[in-house]
Amino acid sequence: MTAGSGATATDTAERSAERSGLQGGTPMAAALEQQRRLCPRLWHTDWLVLRGMHAAIAGLAARIARPGMIALDFGCGSKPYERLFTGLGVTYLGADLDASHAFPIGADGRLGAPDRVCDLVVSFQVLEHVRDIDTYLAEARRVLRDDGHLLLSTHGTWLYHPHPEDHRRWTREGLVGDLSSRGFEVIECIPVVGPLAWTTMVRLTCARYALIRVPLVGKAIANLLAIVMNIRGWMEDRVTPGWVTKENACVYVTLSRLAVAAPR
Repeated sequence: MTAGSGATATDTAERSAERSGLQGGTPMAAALEQQRRLCPRLWHTDWLVLRGMHAAIAGLAARIARPGMIALDFGCGSKPYERLFTGLGVTYLGADLDASHAFPIGADGRLGAPDRVCDLVVSFQVLEHVRDIDTYLAEARRVLRDDGHLLLSTHGTWLYHPHPEDHRRWTREGLVGDLSSRGFEVIECIPVVGPLAWTTMVRLTCARYALIRVPLVGKAIANLLAIVMNIRGWMEDRVTPGWVTKENACVYVTLSRLAVAAPR
């Protein structure tokens, strides 16, 4: 498990280099990461997937959120999507490995939170980094109230990105199966970015990683390349049939509720 809501499409060394001295846990770095997730720019290598995730998460939040609801971000990091929920009157609590959040996560993966403490558990790009998904999802069930929901995103396909570990990827069928076998009924599984576009994003990520090492002009060239490749990726995603993306997405955003017979 990782402090940082996992990696989205390009949680790679190129972003660390660009931060030039910002500490990942500082308020400034957290604010910048929130802004990057909520308002990705065309020159960001993960622009296409971040805009798709934002749309999916915002749509689901608008559907299920209500004033007074309590949400727990399990592996919250910078709480990148917090504003989507607090703007709807939701109380938003973080849980992570460090002690700066409302609830700590122990070395055994268990949450320092009471049973049935929240109406919604959110988990953004964390599950692929979790070694023990049985414990992780059991803890998500434990802290949810009986009518609660789990809003979770994770990778279908992407490059290896340890943060600090990286264990798995899912097909849609596999992710729905893993959630269902661990006490959740999946209501919706939204695919984000199909294979034509995500292969373009992979090439862009690798090229940018090489280019930003070039003195003086490397970053400018990398940004220009990102703009061109992102436009290409957007066009590729527009022409990819929905049935192809459904089974071959870069990211899946899921909404689940507790299964009726799920053990606590």
